[in-house]
Amino acid sequence: MMLDTGSAGVRVLAAALGSALAGSLPAQTGAADDPTRNAPISQCAIFASGYTWGSVKRADVTIGGKLAGNLPVQVISDGANPTPTDCASRGITDIGNVTQLGANGVIGIGSAVRDFPLAAQSVLPATYYYCPSTGPCANTRVPLDTQIMNPVADFTTDNNGTIIRLPSLQPGGQASAAGELVFGIGTQLNNALPSSANIIPLDGNGFFTTTYKGSTFGNGAIDSGSNITIFRDTAIPFDSWGRYTPATTLSLSALLKPTSGPGNPATVPFQVANTASLLSGTYAAFDNVASYTSVSGYFIWGLPFFFGRSVYTALGGSQAGAQSGPFVAF
Repeated sequence: MMLDTGSAGVRVLAAALGSALAGSLPAQTGAADDPTRNAPISQCAIFASGYTWGSVKRADVTIGGKLAGNLPVQVISDGANPTPTDCASRGITDIGNVTQLGANGVIGIGSAVRDFPLAAQSVLPATYYYCPSTGPCANTRVPLDTQIMNPVADFTTDNNGTIIRLPSLQPGGQASAAGELVFGIGTQLNNALPSSANIIPLDGNGFFTTTYKGSTFGNGAIDSGSNITIFRDTAIPFDSWGRYTPATTLSLSALLKPTSGPGNPATVPFQVANTASLLSGTYAAFDNVASYTSVSGYFIWGLPFFFGRSVYTALGGSQAGAQSGPFVAF
């Protein structure tokens, strides 16, 4: 399973569950626009690399020694209903298989408690649907308690956030790297938030601001689900896949700060190497790989950011000592 601080909720491939288990999980119903309130709910989840489509079911989710009971989860590519046109057209490509997704599923432990809170009030395209037994699935609003949920928020203790700790890497990368996932912030002896930590409050969409080479990127995120750092810099050469290919490794820096309101900015140094060359080898863990995006306003600090750090992600509405969530810290 992919551990993702850039999304909220558990999504698992039906093929990984097996047909017997996937079929036995109870279907989530109760869509606000469903006249019967009994039709199963399905979801289109949009990621940077593509979309997942599948039914929303209820399941007990255990991570380590923690249990999130009767949690709404997405069962990806279960074949219960055809993919709606607006999902396929907005989602770039279908990543609903292990080859495209690169994992058996996603464990979304970002700052949001529910994945699309706005869908409780408005019908959003390519998001939630109710699927009657006859006719196509229809876009719908869904109450918060039926939406895909961050499993950490459903724990009975240590439920205000997470910490991902990964070691520093050898120069040139490594074949693999092992770290740890810690639940809770400031709730146990092993998850205290240091007084020296850089704390960056997040806005209502889970973003902060990154300033890089004098340009402001309003949609900044620290995202363990992206294996590279993603930003727009036309001065750095890149290949047809968007992977940066500088002739020598670049030492760069950027400023992270809240989108608005109080908070202390933090300067973060980072490196960009010839990503195409590195990824063509046998190693899998790198702290200096990055790619270009044509989408303006986004600066995604991917997995390279996590190496050599403890990265804290606090949930919206939570409290970690004197600090209110949502925030990220490192």
